[in-house]
Formats: sequence, C-alpha cells, structure tokens
Amino acid sequence: MSEALPIARSPLRAAGPVETRSGWEVSALRSDAALRLADRTPMAKVLVRAPGGGQVAARLGVTNGSARRDEHGTLIVGSGPGDWLLLGAPGCAAELAARVEVEDDGLVSVLDYTHGRALMRLTGPAAAQTLAKLCPIDLSDRHTPDHTAFRSSVAQVATDVVRDDVDGTASYLLHCERSSGQHLFDALYDAGGEFGIEPDGFAEP
Repeated sequence: MSEALPIARSPLRAAGPVETRSGWEVSALRSDAALRLADRTPMAKVLVRAPGGGQVAARLGVTNGSARRDEHGTLIVGSGPGDWLLLGAPGCAAELAARVEVEDDGLVSVLDYTHGRALMRLTGPAAAQTLAKLCPIDLSDRHTPDHTAFRSSVAQVATDVVRDDVDGTASYLLHCERSSGQHLFDALYDAGGEFGIEPDGFAEP
C-alpha cells in the first residue's frame, strides 16, 4: 500500500468546506460578495536577490515598486532594491527558480519561500478603503495604480503589498511572514466589516 503524501497547511484558518488542491488543504468556499478576502498561501513564492544593474535584473524586467506578469503567467514583483518576488501556481516553485539563471556580475540568491510566508488577496471596489484603515500609504489610483508594489506596515505587520486588479476591480495581494499571517487576515477582515466583506476560497492564479 502506497504511503499517503503529507498535506501542507496554511497558517490561516480555512473557511469550510475544505478540499485538497496541489498538496495543500484549502478552502472550497465560493463568495460573490462585493468585497472578498481569500487565502493565497499555497501559491509558489520565490525570492530573488541580485544586483540592481545586473543580468538577472535585466532579465526579470521589473523595477522596484512595480509588478508585471510574464509570458508564463508568473507575477514578478519588484519588492525592494535588488529584491524580486516571483508568484506562481502551487507546486511550481522549483520551476520558477530554474528560470532565474544565476550567472551574473555579482551575488545572486534564489530562495523558495512558499511555506515560510503567508499570502492573501483582498478584492472589491472597497478594497482600498479597507486597506487604508490599516496602512499609511496613499492608495489612490494616482499614487498606487494597478501593478504598483510597496512594503509597508499593515496592521503593524511588515507586509509586501501588490496591487493586482482582477477584471478591472481593485485587488491587493498581501505577503508577510507566516507567523503574522492570521493576525493580518483577521485585521483586514475586521476592517472590511462595514463593506460587507466575506471570506473566499482558494482559486488558481
């Protein structure tokens, strides 16, 4: 009899019912609320550190403070000077890392952060208003339009925030240390209460 494979679990409590997707226990809940908050922790997360003017930086093609999707659908985030975060489908971290050739004119590191970080998505017309309760950054379209990335304190948690709109609706990905994930999720959910926020289940990117 074959041995059962281990199931990975997010640090965020899954809103029932739950199912197993790509080796992760995830929420199968589906919400059509105007404002939704969903756990995206199972997505592959690869951190790349390289010289800002080197070959890897040129290949990734994303400057600090911005984000874009490449031809594979990977979201490449310029999360800091010389730092990039690659976000892809669950289980593809090794593939993402392999796309980054490490030959460069300086020190390059490629690290799989999938299980060490929490990731969530806040989506809806009131997403910016909700996030503004917890974050000091100006979230207006003029200052933080779609495909903007920044690091800030959100609910007193050091957080990478990426505006990544979905079908023309404002949407933010929030990425933090695994140990702070539930606190950040709960704070966002509380902040969105007046806008009718609901939890949403996991969906492939």
